[in-house]
Amino acid sequence: MQVPLEISFHNLDTSEAVESKIRERVAKLERLHDRIISCRVAVESPHRQHRNGKEFRVRIDLSVPGHELVVNRGPHHTEDPTLNQIVNDAFDAAERQLKSKKARQRGDVKPHDAPLTGTVTDLRPEQDYGFLDSAEGRQLYFHRNAVLNADFDDLAVGEKVQYVETVGVTGPQASTVRRAGSGSSAE
Repeated sequence: MQVPLEISFHNLDTSEAVESKIRERVAKLERLHDRIISCRVAVESPHRQHRNGKEFRVRIDLSVPGHELVVNRGPHHTEDPTLNQIVNDAFDAAERQLKSKKARQRGDVKPHDAPLTGTVTDLRPEQDYGFLDSAEGRQLYFHRNAVLNADFDDLAVGEKVQYVETVGVTGPQASTVRRAGSGSSAE
């Protein structure tokens, strides 16, 4: 790296174990992509706790020639992960982003996959997003803008949808979401 690694802790004590884990994972990123310019990692505990227990967030800012990659990881809405799990999750997402970027640079862009089928499990219209369960049982985020034909407001929990899985800023997510059985052409 051209710029030394920056690690910061906000609203929690510095942890040598967590810092060591971060340095280990950054070294792995450097082996994956030898042209990383800089890497900043911020570990924080939000000021206001809305529930019992600690919540942690990890943000990774990577700079590579011509691009800034950003990963944000925090508590999942269905789990209460440890700080170590969130750090690992954030670095796993950073690895996926770096691999995807390298593949695009080499021209190894994967052809579009056939749509997958899932079930809507959670809708949050006031926040413009929802979640669906894949056939494999994984939960994927999708944004209002990913839903074709402006059908977001007409979706219902339990409804079957087709989607294409992509890698977003925070990891795998659903895009090109449409109601199962609906055609791709608008009438």
